[in-house]
Amino acid sequence: MKAWFPIVSLISGFLIGLLIFSHFNLFVPLEYAPYLSVAALVGLDTVFGGVKAGIEGRFQDDIFVSGFILNTLLAAVLVWFGTRIGVDFALVSVLVLGTRIYLNLSLIRRFYLNKRALDRKMEVEKAAISADALSADAIASQSEVGGNI
Repeated sequence: MKAWFPIVSLISGFLIGLLIFSHFNLFVPLEYAPYLSVAALVGLDTVFGGVKAGIEGRFQDDIFVSGFILNTLLAAVLVWFGTRIGVDFALVSVLVLGTRIYLNLSLIRRFYLNKRALDRKMEVEKAAISADALSADAIASQSEVGGNI
């Protein structure tokens, strides 16, 4: 399962961006705020989608990277086009991407909770089997000839 790759990508991208912006004392102009917010949401959506694909066993690095780049560019173009025609596509993107992020996050959470519950159930069954084996051994040792004398 390659669920670690999207998470490492997100953390490293955040740290690289933080280092570059703090080292060169850069700032993002206010008119670019819609583009940056949509790009951040696309990044989160891609990361959670990658984690979900890793859990399902169908994660591929090339699809993750190309999807990240193309989705970010498409979202930026849609926001740019929306500002040109007077429609706030950034708000639409936040709504759609936010929904996808929550859906992926809920599927990831449900997977790990189900896995944890299954692990607990297996531990209880193993304990019950070992307890049965111990009691069967005790009964077998008592039923031997002269075991209670």
